[in-house]
Amino acid sequence: MTLLQEPLRLEELAAQPVPRYTSYPTAPHFAATLPAEQHADWLRRTGAAGGTASVYLHVPFCRSMCHYCGCNTRVSRRDDPIRGYAGVLRDEIELVSSLTGRIRVEHLHWGGGTPNLLPDDSFEMLVDALNENFDLAAGMEHAIELDPRHVNAENSRLLARLGVNRASLGVQDLHPAVQVAIGRIQPYEQVRAATNFLRDAGIAALNFDVMYGLPHQSTTTIRRTAERVVALTPDRIALFGYAHVPWMKKHQRLIDQSVLPDAAERIALARAARQVIVEAGYVEVGIDHFALPGDAMVKALDDGTLRRNFQGYTTDAAETLIGLGVSSVGRTPFGFVQNASDEGAWRRAVARGHLATARGKAFEGEDRVRAAAIEKLLCFFAVDLGAVARAHGYPDSILDADIARLDEFTQAGWLRVEGRRISIVAHRWELARLVASRFDTYLGQAGRHTVAV
Repeated sequence: MTLLQEPLRLEELAAQPVPRYTSYPTAPHFAATLPAEQHADWLRRTGAAGGTASVYLHVPFCRSMCHYCGCNTRVSRRDDPIRGYAGVLRDEIELVSSLTGRIRVEHLHWGGGTPNLLPDDSFEMLVDALNENFDLAAGMEHAIELDPRHVNAENSRLLARLGVNRASLGVQDLHPAVQVAIGRIQPYEQVRAATNFLRDAGIAALNFDVMYGLPHQSTTTIRRTAERVVALTPDRIALFGYAHVPWMKKHQRLIDQSVLPDAAERIALARAARQVIVEAGYVEVGIDHFALPGDAMVKALDDGTLRRNFQGYTTDAAETLIGLGVSSVGRTPFGFVQNASDEGAWRRAVARGHLATARGKAFEGEDRVRAAAIEKLLCFFAVDLGAVARAHGYPDSILDADIARLDEFTQAGWLRVEGRRISIVAHRWELARLVASRFDTYLGQAGRHTVAV
C-alpha cells in the first residue's frame, strides 16, 4: 500500500472548507420555517421537565468595527441605543421566563459585540432581571467577553460586584503591523492593564483569545504574541483561525486578501503559537483551547465530561441553552433555535410579546447520535461509535457506512480504526474537523464554510 504524501496532502486537506462544529446540525441548516410557537412549546416542555440551563446574552455593539470581525454587531458611539437595547433584552428575559418558569441556571455568558459597553445602570438592571426570573445557582460560572480597550478599574469592580467571575479578553495579536491591518490598535500594555484591573477587582478566572491566519503574521511575530500572552498567565487560551468570509461580512473586504497566509502558512502559524503555549505548561484541550493544569476544563478533559457548544469548549453539561438578544442561538432537548439577526425584527417581536425566533432545526432521524459522535471526536480525538449508538438507542452498526469514508486518513497512517473505535493518531487538531465531517449527512446541502485549519 502506498502512503499519501503527508506534507502536500495535509496542506490540501487544511484548505478544504468544513464547519467548526459548535453544533450539529450546523447553523447553515437551520430553516426559516420553524415557527415561534414551536419554540415556545419547546421552552414550556423544557421548563416542565426540570433540570438546568445555560443563558447567553448577546450585546451587538462596538465603538469601532474590527476588520476581521465575524460577529453580529454594529458601531454605536453613543450609549442611548445600547440602553434602549438593554430595555428590550429585559423584556425578552421576562418573556422567556414566562414559558420556562424559574429554570435553574448554572452558566451565564455575555457576548457580543462588546458587552462591557453596557451602561452601568443597564447592566445592573439586566442582572436584576435575570435574578428575578431565573434560579441562578450559587457559585455558577458567570462569564463575559471583554474588549481590553474598554476595561478599567471602575467597570471591573462593577462586573465583580454583579457576580461576574470569568472574563474573556480578545487579544487576537500583539504585533503593531498586524493590528493596523485588522483595524484593532491594542498595545500589549493595554492588555496587561486590563488583566490587572480584572484581577484586582477579584475576577481571577481569565481567558485570552488569540488568532492565527491574520494579515502580515509570521511565525516570529505570532511566537512573540504567544510569549507575551503566557507571561500574563491566563487560566485558558483559545487559539482560533481567522475565518475570512467577505461574502458574509462585507467589512472584511478592508483586509487585503493578497497578504493573508495560505494553508501551509496557517498550519505553520498555528504550530508556532501552540508550541509556545504548551512549553509554558498549558494543557491542550481539543482543537483550539489550552488550560493550566488543575483548571476545570482540564479536569473535564481527563474525566470525559468535556463538551463543545456555541462558545467553544466548555464544562457546561446542560442540554438547554437559552439565547437572548439579536441573532442569539439556543438549544433545547428538541432542537436548535435562533433569534432574528435584524434588530428591528427582534424588537418588534418582543414588543408584541412573541419570541423573536427566525430560524431553527428540530432534531430528527440520526441527528443526536451523529452530533454525539462529532462532539466526541472534537473533544477527545477518539470515539467508540458502537457505544455512542447504543447510548442513543441505535444498533451498534448504525454508523458503519461512515467508517468507510475515512479510508484516506487511515491509509495515510493518521487515523486508527479498531472495529468501531476511531482514534486520530497524527495531526489531531488539523484533522479533527475533517474527520468529523465524514459523519455530517447535511454537509454540501447549504452554506459556505471556512477552511479546516
